[in-house]
Amino acid sequence: MKIKEIIELTQATVYNCPNYEFEVYYTFASDLMSDVLIHGSNYGDIALLVTGLANPQVIRTAEVLDLKAILLVRGKKPSDELIRLAKENNIILLSTEFGMYKTCGELYKHDLKPLF
Repeated sequence: MKIKEIIELTQATVYNCPNYEFEVYYTFASDLMSDVLIHGSNYGDIALLVTGLANPQVIRTAEVLDLKAILLVRGKKPSDELIRLAKENNIILLSTEFGMYKTCGELYKHDLKPLF
């Protein structure tokens, strides 16, 4: 699924999107970056991280895993620092008003595979 489709499905606000054609094959949802590090290690370049955590650790975790896309849920707004870090690291950064459950349900319903 292209990131532009994810933006439409989740009614997301775009804070950084260097590539609207970026293709996502998997998604996973977590607020625990330790879980993300364990389970996302082989899929970072083709996965979307859905999280309610809006702090620099999210970008740092994405850097380690080569994650290209992050979707913040529950109306979380990224700080200027978070947006700057996303831009510096060429990471797509989005935010939706949807809760995590609804966000994941919409993505799953439209055939985005769960990572685990």
